[in-house]
Amino acid sequence: MSAAIKIALVDDEVLFRKGISFLLQREDNIEIIFEASNGEELLSNLEENEIKPDIIVMDLKMPVLNGVEATKIIRKSYPEIKIIALTSYDSKSFIANMIQVGAVAYLIKNTTPKDLIHTINEVAQKGFYYNENVLKTIQEIIVSSKNSKVHLETSFLSPREIEILQLICQQRTTSEIAEHLFLSPRTVEGHRNNLLLKTESRNIAGLVVYAIQNEIAVITI
Repeated sequence: MSAAIKIALVDDEVLFRKGISFLLQREDNIEIIFEASNGEELLSNLEENEIKPDIIVMDLKMPVLNGVEATKIIRKSYPEIKIIALTSYDSKSFIANMIQVGAVAYLIKNTTPKDLIHTINEVAQKGFYYNENVLKTIQEIIVSSKNSKVHLETSFLSPREIEILQLICQQRTTSEIAEHLFLSPRTVEGHRNNLLLKTESRNIAGLVVYAIQNEIAVITI
């Protein structure tokens, strides 16, 4: 049996947070390792606890230190931890901002329990997960900014890297890409790391945005 997905919950609304905690603890493959009511409390927990979460489910609007600022700090100090933004805000600017600072998934608070659990499992397996609404918003942001943005140079990517990037955009796992291209998972990981370096992306989510922006992959909604 694979190890449980370690989760930290961060939300200043105690009742909401406890409800999510109760919901997730019923899942066999999910373990809540701590909760926090704001970004500052979260950072203290991360420093004090030897066991780090795999994923942080984080509200954006919180007192003391909000989720956006906390995400920026965590991306620098703990780059291996994945952040799922959970918020009542559904605006394009909020989604764009969170993707830019490094969130790997974006959920609205009125989402279903099933969607939350699905998102956590997808992020644990693939490194990111965007539902249809978020993908649609990403495309709208990119289309509206195309006139003012210079088209980026993509010729420095090899044909193999482009192929792997397209498969990443289909939300394929490393092992699925390896099987599809008859490569070893280690080789795929190497290409993926090269893509991150070449495109200056913070994470897999950034690669997806880069691919849409440069018309390397068209994500069908």
